[in-house]
Amino acid sequence: MTRPVTPLLAADCVIRLNGRTDRVVLIERLNPPHGLALPGGFVDEGESVEAAAVREAREETSLHVELRVLLGIYSAPGRDPRGATASAVYVADASGDPGADDDAAATFVVNPADRDLWLAFDHRRILDDYMHWLATGEPAPLRIERA
Repeated sequence: MTRPVTPLLAADCVIRLNGRTDRVVLIERLNPPHGLALPGGFVDEGESVEAAAVREAREETSLHVELRVLLGIYSAPGRDPRGATASAVYVADASGDPGADDDAAATFVVNPADRDLWLAFDHRRILDDYMHWLATGEPAPLRIERA
């Protein structure tokens, strides 16, 4: 059987820091595409998506996170200029001080409602969905987007 050609699978986290829903951790991307982004990355073969989310958060921010909820799956064509990628995005909690590591040039603790953030990928949409989830308890809406 021929192996199907599918999008790469990633896992990202909206990390709430020190119990504050209005303070989340972003990284400054070391590699293109540049900009601020949620901590995350690709799932390794043999790894669960949840384990990848925890690992990537630790590798990029030095924080140990606890996943709380799956916010949504983001898979719009063109969301990643490097190629087709689907990402499972989790809301996670952590405490401590983040520190840049691995593919992160720096870490920032920001208000997710800040519209002036220069965000990579579709991470503005994800933070908007997070703010909606905080207000309503509803997960990210289902979106049917075609190339």
